[in-house]
Amino acid sequence: MNRKQARLLAALLLFTASFSFLSCGGEKEETKSAPDTPIYTLVFLDKTQSVHVDRNYVNEKYRQTLTDIVETNMRNKGDKLEVYFIHENTSKARALSLTVRSEKDDMESANATDREGIETAFQLALQKEKGIYLRQLLAKLNQQNTGASNLQTDIWASLPVIAKAGESGSEVKVYYFSDMVESVKGADRRDFHIQPPKTDAEAEADAKADTKKLAQYAIGSPQVTIVSPFEPTASTKENNPHVTHYWQTLFQELGGVSVEEL
Repeated sequence: MNRKQARLLAALLLFTASFSFLSCGGEKEETKSAPDTPIYTLVFLDKTQSVHVDRNYVNEKYRQTLTDIVETNMRNKGDKLEVYFIHENTSKARALSLTVRSEKDDMESANATDREGIETAFQLALQKEKGIYLRQLLAKLNQQNTGASNLQTDIWASLPVIAKAGESGSEVKVYYFSDMVESVKGADRRDFHIQPPKTDAEAEADAKADTKKLAQYAIGSPQVTIVSPFEPTASTKENNPHVTHYWQTLFQELGGVSVEEL
């Protein structure tokens, strides 16, 4: 290859690279931003006799947390919130199912003024929906369970519910409004009212043993929050920290999930 041919080849390569760069830039400008992943919120309300939502501290704490959940998690069309009661038959106790229906109009070709109007209209519709949802949630919070189902606390039964929510492809957030005292009769079950873990080591051993029974539930990696009914001054006898450690270990073993306690 002589010098003239080399210069022509170099120029051709430079032109091709420049064209590719401009093309990629154009495609980048035309690419729309991906929509937010829908949020699937699961709220488990303990309706057993050991949790007293009629007490002022508990009721206020739970009301405020539910308000925050609605405000934070119900933000776009398709975001979903389901409420289950924790008692003897938790997995069959769905009490409420809510889905955001407000939808923002297309703003791609709108000018600045129209975009502002579209956003304002969407937020007004969304806030109206949130107000309705919150009233329904608070009604479920204050609903009393005087039946025999309040004698047992089957928190294990929440796991298949979480696994099913994970199949939706949404971002799953789980909230337990509970003292988390598992209490189910049976040789292969836990009854923390009768035999609670006395140390963190015992709690870990119990949780790891139970993981083998519960490993069939592919819960994924949801965000899990325990909203306890205990005041900050509660004694360790009332609020057993080893029970919390049991659940932290169980969720970690099942899906590498960290648990936050409020």
